[in-house]
This record gives sequence, structure tokens and C-alpha cells, in this order.
Amino acid sequence: MPTSNFHDVIAFIAVARERNFTKAAAKLGVSQSALSHTIRELEARLGIRLLARTTRSVAPTEAGERLLAVVAPRFDEIDAEMAALSELRDKPAGSIRITAGEHAAISILWPAVAKLLPDYPDIKVEIIVDQGLTDIVSERYDAGVRLGEQVAKDMIAVRIGPDMRMAVVGAPSYFARHPEPKTPHDLTEHSCINLRLPTYGGIYAWEFEKGGRELKVRVDGQLVFNTIDLRLKAVLAGHGLACLPEQQVSDQLARGELIRVLADWCPPFSGYHLYYPSRRQPTPAFVVLLEALRYRGPSRPAA
Repeated sequence: MPTSNFHDVIAFIAVARERNFTKAAAKLGVSQSALSHTIRELEARLGIRLLARTTRSVAPTEAGERLLAVVAPRFDEIDAEMAALSELRDKPAGSIRITAGEHAAISILWPAVAKLLPDYPDIKVEIIVDQGLTDIVSERYDAGVRLGEQVAKDMIAVRIGPDMRMAVVGAPSYFARHPEPKTPHDLTEHSCINLRLPTYGGIYAWEFEKGGRELKVRVDGQLVFNTIDLRLKAVLAGHGLACLPEQQVSDQLARGELIRVLADWCPPFSGYHLYYPSRRQPTPAFVVLLEALRYRGPSRPAA
């Protein structure tokens, strides 16, 4: 196949990964009609259909899946090697795409990136907040940030934060009307501010542990959110109890704006890790960010 035809293959990879001509065209910087023409020419040249098209969706055929599985990783390797050439520059350069949950993005990623970028003007960072367990390979992210126990086994994981604890909290105005819960089961008698999980669309069951005994409690209340910030605003306003990362509410607890309960049922657990594919060679720009994020302090917070 002539080298000029590699552009056709790159176009196919973009459509097969996005499963959408409009998104793929925007990513490649071409018109949708031009992209469709390129794909038709590639299929005609190969004499086989690579994409199954309907009015609502696009998906690779069996031949398309085979081509995607074999060829796409090679182009990813070429992209990585081209980016690695930046090590010959005075300073690393290139783009880094990371997916992370809201709390990790705000409390860990952003502070490190804000401090790093002024010294590396040729590095670009894209942070996508996604509470689900995103497949970073298929979505073409350079890395993801999740809690330690959520990192896939075939990934390289680097700790970027201390162990964490959750905190069940309520406003003084709420506890003026309701007694404090003494056990996790007491939460069923309280108005609780729930979290909607994006991965399966369900409601998060509050998790507790004490003396080796683990509990999951399904709580109820008038409010459900999918962000930490809104749950924090709601609990501060006295609308109920919330289960939030300890770090997120430490200032409010210190000022007496929130009261913590069931602390003995909330032990530390593995904190945030940055993870990336073991088979992918990190670029110099990625290594710089990785070292800026690497956690070097004690792993256990004070009880």
C-alpha cells in the first residue's frame, strides 16, 4: 500500500474509534463528506466493507475490527515515538490527555498542573472529569486517575496521593432537628444526600468498616447529585447528611460549619493512583508530569 494511503487508514481508525463520522471529522479537522469519501475509497481499494453504517450508528465490521486491532496500535506507537522526539528539545513538549474523577482532578491534578505549566510552556494538558471507569486505551487517553483498588491489573500504577477516608457529615442546623446516628444502620432514619454513579447509573451505597466487619447501607433522602460540590452545598445548607472525602470537608469541620459522625466506621483506604498502559512508552512530557504528581509522603493520614 502506498505511503499516501496511510491517511485513509488513519481516517478509518478515527471513525472506528469514535463510532461517529461527525466526531471523527472534527477530530481530524476535515468535513464529514470528505471523510465519508475517504472511507468509501479505502473500502473500494481493499474490496471489503470495513464499517457497518445505519442512520443512527457506525460500527466496524469483522474485517474492520481486525484492521483496527492490528493497525491502530502501530499508529499509536508511531505517535508516541514522534512525541518522544521532544526530548531532543531544550524542554519537553507535547499534549497529555488524562481522565479523572472530580475530586482527584480538583484536589491533586489541578494543583500539580498549575505549578508545572509555567516552567514548560510547550506542554499542553487536557483533563477530562469522568466518574466512570473509562477505558483509557480505547478512548486514547495517556493516563487515568482512580483509587488504587480500581486500577486494572495490566496497567502501571503510580501513587499520587495519600490514603483517604470518607466522612459522614451534617450541618449543626440539621442536628438541631435530628439525633446523631450511632451506627451505620441508623442512617436509614435520616435524610441523606445521595450520589448517582455514572458507570451503571445506580445510587452509591455508603460503605463502612469496623473491626473487620464491612457494611453497605442504602440511604434515602430528597436530593441526589453526581458532583461533590453540589452535595457539599446541600449538606452545608442543612438538607441532610452526606458522605464525602475527608479532605473535602476538613475546613468546614474545623470552622464548626459541619459535624462529623460515625468516624470510627470510616477507616483509611487506598488513595489516588495515576495509571497508564504498561506497553506504551511514556513521552518526556508525560514523565515530567508524572514526577510532579508522584506522592512521596506518608501513606496513612492521621486518625
